[in-house]
Amino acid sequence: MKNYHFLFLAFSFLFASCGGDASQTEGTETAATAATTTISVKGSDTVLPLTQKEAEEFMKANAGAAITVVGGGSGTGITALMDNSTDICMSSRDLKMDEKLKFTEKGIDVKEYTVGFDALSIIVHPENKVSQLTREQIEKIFTGEIKNWKEVGGADAQIVAYSRESSSGTYEFFKEHVMDKKNYASSVLNMPATGAIVQSISQTKGAIGYVGLAYMTEGVKAVSVSYDSGKTFVPPSVQGAKDKTYPVARPLYYFYDVKNEGKVKAFVDYVLSDAGQKNVADAGYVPIK
Repeated sequence: MKNYHFLFLAFSFLFASCGGDASQTEGTETAATAATTTISVKGSDTVLPLTQKEAEEFMKANAGAAITVVGGGSGTGITALMDNSTDICMSSRDLKMDEKLKFTEKGIDVKEYTVGFDALSIIVHPENKVSQLTREQIEKIFTGEIKNWKEVGGADAQIVAYSRESSSGTYEFFKEHVMDKKNYASSVLNMPATGAIVQSISQTKGAIGYVGLAYMTEGVKAVSVSYDSGKTFVPPSVQGAKDKTYPVARPLYYFYDVKNEGKVKAFVDYVLSDAGQKNVADAGYVPIK
């Protein structure tokens, strides 16, 4: 599992002035602005590999641009945006009402962009015989009602459930859309990063957890999920998220303060461009177009 917590840094440089028509001058000014901009991006671990790819490609095209990308969870990114300690917040969930009110109180006008979509994957150890679960069964596993794999067609073995921490947007999304807003059991093990969930499950035969599609590796197995009481089971996939046949799909967001638009717009525009959306697909997510 690769470590997505990279710091992307390039050195600024000066553009020599050049003659030409108005359109050439405007293009040069735009390039110069992008090339000398330092941008900080923080938040969702789910969106992290996507933004890592976007930042890398953006800096290749703008040799003087400097972009730092740090995970830690959607809630961490949202708090950083409130505190003006990041330029862009990555999030795997929408803003809560109380967060919107706090931004308003601070005089921060938040701009929101959907940058891609994700199929949230329920994963188990590769040797686990269970290959499909209903939403209700997943809910009961994470609320602690189902404790043994034999209760869902597996071996006689204790279930070890892994979750993200409460600051994670994935934690919030899973609770609302999979657990029907019920509380996690106290026995569920909270992990500080998505990569830690993948690693733990790959080493624990009785484990189960949830991760963004881009975090799938050969060390874990995704189970098919049913939202119609077992009539239809669908595995997580890019196509399933795109055509909405996979029931646990979700949008991925960038948030930023409108006051910083001049600073971040070139990068956000790149992410939303055809080239940027190709990066979304390359990272294992679903483009918005």
